Amino acid sequence: MSRIDYYQDPAAPAANSVVPSVTATVQDAEGRLLLIHKTDNDLWALPGGGHDVGESISETVVREVEEETGIRVEVLSVVGLYTDPKHVMAYDDGEVRQQFSICFRAQPVAGTLRTSSESKEVRWVNPADLDALAIHPSMMLRIRHGLDATRTEPYIG
Repeated sequence: MSRIDYYQDPAAPAANSVVPSVTATVQDAEGRLLLIHKTDNDLWALPGGGHDVGESISETVVREVEEETGIRVEVLSVVGLYTDPKHVMAYDDGEVRQQFSICFRAQPVAGTLRTSSESKEVRWVNPADLDALAIHPSMMLRIRHGLDATRTEPYIG
């Protein structure tokens, strides 16, 4: 399934769904950030995905990161809540989803990098190299917040 992200675009279609989801800022011992090159919109992003019935939100983080990257993580803290109604994602099946993402900090505990049906490339990226990658502005906001060690309160927006 493909998608188009609309961000603060007055021509964006109206949202017809909201799905709670997670993303995770995961850094290795060298400070590199775990990123995936997504198959649905061809952009680089933090790993993550939708919350399933029957699991806690931290279980969602662990499951989604491992499914998309091969890396098992331990959740450390909340980075923020990202619910901007001016960011919608239009899917080719007619769903137009309003952003609703909870971003977490997590640390790797096991695993080996691998791709999935949702990630055509997975890599550890030096934060200094982020500007060279195609990353959606709303994802870059989460990344910047997640990498900012001086933040003491979660972002709410």
